[in-house]
Amino acid sequence: MENYTYNSPTLQLEGLNVSNDSTYPVFLFLFFSYLFIIVANVGIAFIVFIDKTLHQPMYLLFWNLSVNDILGNSIMVPRLLIDILRPQSERIISYYECVFQAFTTHMFSTTSHTVLMIMAFDRYVAICNPLRYAVIMTNKMLIKLTVSAWGVAFVLVGILLGLTIRLNRCRTLIRSLYCNNAGLFKLSCESVFINNVYGLTFTVVLFTGSIGSMVLTYSKITVVCLTSKNKSLNSKALKTCSTHLVVYLIMLLSGMSIITLHRFPQFVESRKFATILYHIIPGSLNPIIYGMQSKEIRRFLSKLFVSKKVLSLF
Repeated sequence: MENYTYNSPTLQLEGLNVSNDSTYPVFLFLFFSYLFIIVANVGIAFIVFIDKTLHQPMYLLFWNLSVNDILGNSIMVPRLLIDILRPQSERIISYYECVFQAFTTHMFSTTSHTVLMIMAFDRYVAICNPLRYAVIMTNKMLIKLTVSAWGVAFVLVGILLGLTIRLNRCRTLIRSLYCNNAGLFKLSCESVFINNVYGLTFTVVLFTGSIGSMVLTYSKITVVCLTSKNKSLNSKALKTCSTHLVVYLIMLLSGMSIITLHRFPQFVESRKFATILYHIIPGSLNPIIYGMQSKEIRRFLSKLFVSKKVLSLF
């Protein structure tokens, strides 16, 4: 008969299983990836914050994406780096820390969708209603969109974790890279039917709303571009929308690969690898894609480097 430990204050993370020869290469890969994500996203967020010419809806909304990438990776990657250097028996985490980590990682995933959805709305207004853009995308509207993106994610994830923490726990091993909702409710010996139903509903609503808004937005933008003879408008649409769409597809495909691999238990290590890439790839590429596509950000960086060169001459 299996021995159970009820409501233990500490839990054990399975983490990433790597061979001794691969430990340090994997550690260095994750460390430098995390370092790049933090430097790049903090840099972009700082530039948008201090440069008044970038205080435009598109860049202020993108600022949310950079903040989300910083928070999402800072919760998961440092803990993963520490655990890689530990034997599995020493990968211990307190229950409350685990719940907090699960909440923040799900917030990261959900907010990635909601922020990109409001960015799609911004692009729709800019291209389909350019003459009314300044009237619609006011500071008040920006605040509403930002609060909506983070607020909706907070409520959805709050309910998700709330249904889980009500359960009594009879196990202590979380078979995952880090704490998440599924890993937590699988610790219970009670019925998790409600958790599964809400989790499925949560996923369907999020992905349907996310994909649906992108299809609707870009369908209308495409119609406007095809019927317009304004080459300047079409060039602007191609540039800004292609950037946004690439960022969205990277995030969507990374997330879908994890969901797909959940259906195949034999690929548990592949799922862990996909989970790491889900955090690292979007967080690394977002500042590069937006930073390199933006004339304003490139101009700011060029001014910064030129001023440094001038100062170095004295």
